[in-house]
Amino acid sequence: MTDHPFNLRTRPMRERAALINRNLRGRLDAILPLAMRETGFDMWIVLCQEDNPDPVFTTLIPMDTWCPILQLLVFYDRGAAGVERINISGTNTHNLYDRPYRGQLEREQWPLLRKIVEERDPKRIGINTGAIQWAAGGLTHNLYKQLVDNLPTRYVERLQSAEPLVTRWLATLTDEEIATFEEVVRLGRGIIAECYSRAAITTGVTTTTDLEWFYWQRSADLGVDIAFKPFFDVVRSNALKAEFGPADRAIRPGDLIHCDVGIRYLRLNSDHQEWAYVLKEGETDAPAGLRALLAEGNRLQDIFMIEFQRGRTGNQLLRHILERARREAIPGPRVYSHSLGLFLHQPGPLIGLPWEQESNPGRGDVALEYGNAFTMELCVSGPVAEWGGQEVRLSMEEDVVYTLAGCRLLDGRQTAFHLIAGAS
Repeated sequence: MTDHPFNLRTRPMRERAALINRNLRGRLDAILPLAMRETGFDMWIVLCQEDNPDPVFTTLIPMDTWCPILQLLVFYDRGAAGVERINISGTNTHNLYDRPYRGQLEREQWPLLRKIVEERDPKRIGINTGAIQWAAGGLTHNLYKQLVDNLPTRYVERLQSAEPLVTRWLATLTDEEIATFEEVVRLGRGIIAECYSRAAITTGVTTTTDLEWFYWQRSADLGVDIAFKPFFDVVRSNALKAEFGPADRAIRPGDLIHCDVGIRYLRLNSDHQEWAYVLKEGETDAPAGLRALLAEGNRLQDIFMIEFQRGRTGNQLLRHILERARREAIPGPRVYSHSLGLFLHQPGPLIGLPWEQESNPGRGDVALEYGNAFTMELCVSGPVAEWGGQEVRLSMEEDVVYTLAGCRLLDGRQTAFHLIAGAS
């Protein structure tokens, strides 16, 4: 592993590939049969092309491979004999799939697919034409037409959207992946801590735009991708706004700094919102009113995790969390949490949206299962006495996972502000 400032470390590429491929084997052995049997599909066909991969396809293949021309994966449930995994393409899937064909000629691939389907005579064939979960709708119109043209009519009539199957496959992590996820989240929070330090910030000079580029650069230096464009902003008291004017962009003593950032590493995504406070001269901590508001956010997080029960839908979780938060007098609670893991906005139970705090048909109707991970995204708001009673909203986001033991944090959470010395 490679050392970096702030003791951040990442794995060499060969080690990353070995870990990802080991985790993939565990997924294919454990999660795939579960997903197919729960959703009633005895065959699943995943089709895409070299430079236009189906989102799900990217979770089904090894890291260290090349995917030329037409990609065609077939999964068939043989019951007690297990799920057969067949790769009909030139992609080297190592020993994870049977490979009856290793060429790159579409005129040879389609007849072989037909032969495999006819020999197995599946009753329900899943294809990726989902309409609610975006990652379940990766089959292109062109490839759908080719599939229909190359299958006998009786099997075309058995094609159905594999959206429930895809949702279960993507939303569920194995124990090994959860352990890997802890490493990813730890690294993501470490990069935030470095951004919230004098290594990145010179008060009166550094802007939030500078921090966005710093986060992006540090991620690149560590050899990891960003999950989305980094975002930093300043929350400032009205008094400081009046002193420095609306055009001022520099980070100054007395400012709160907020981020919304994430990385993609080891095929998993983090997503965080954390806060820093820039100390004024003579201060050793953030004002008491801000600290009290952060503590209320932690209380809402506790409620969020307590209310997780297997089988509850995202909409039910939202209702239970908010009802309990209001009973316990949490100030201005809002919850807008999404599944997280192999994708940033992953299929799974959606627990609210910033603009919708009652019900989200479709995505919010998915039921919670063990192995589901989430970004615990929520906020509280209230007046801060030290800022003249100014209303402040604290948006918080930490990554959690739900297992037999309940909902837990993957790598801790923010219970105190990152503190930045104000003197330059």
